[in-house]
Amino acid sequence: MPALLDTTHSSLATNPSVWIVILVAYLLGAVPFGLILARWVKGVDLRTIGSGNIGTTNAVRAMGRGWGFVVFALDFLKGFAPVLVAPFVVSLDRHDAEFLQVLVGTAAVLGHCYPVYLGFKGGKGVATGCGAIVAIEPIVFVAGGVVWLLTRLATGYAGLASILMGVTFPIIAFVMGWPERRALVVGAALLTLLIVIRHRSNIQRMLRGTEPNARHKKEAAGRHG
Repeated sequence: MPALLDTTHSSLATNPSVWIVILVAYLLGAVPFGLILARWVKGVDLRTIGSGNIGTTNAVRAMGRGWGFVVFALDFLKGFAPVLVAPFVVSLDRHDAEFLQVLVGTAAVLGHCYPVYLGFKGGKGVATGCGAIVAIEPIVFVAGGVVWLLTRLATGYAGLASILMGVTFPIIAFVMGWPERRALVVGAALLTLLIVIRHRSNIQRMLRGTEPNARHKKEAAGRHG
């Protein structure tokens, strides 16, 4: 990201409003909605259940699909809302506005993954990252969403689906407009890298053959039903 901060975007670095918006995006992204809802609804700490993650998948384990969807929606909004609002708070031209949105979206995702409120131990950033991508360029999200759905249906692995969705984001962004939209491409690539890093344990379990698989669970339930 620093490489993008060239003379074209030098005004951003010296604008105090930009850094305030980025800080607010981080602090909003750091709000652990999954953890809060699990304590309120079930009186449990998500960090002590299942994978110990505070995101959607573990929220489903603790509270069911309905509340899991609520957690996803709130985590999605943590990325979507600040990215959508940022250009209205800081008046910029189109290219600088998109660069600001990438910075704000990155801050929100980092907040979710490394929340100051929880000792910098947070979620995996998928829902928040998706929200940021939708606010900047919905087509990129749609393409990634299709890849997520197909991978999930074909393999049953939610983690693998999230990783491949993340890989799709910068590819589609590149096809759509390099180099004019290089901020979006680099931002999407950074999101992909973060998603892969946060899914290290899933990758290790898949390699060992111990990763939970939704498709296999359904097949087993059908045989015993």
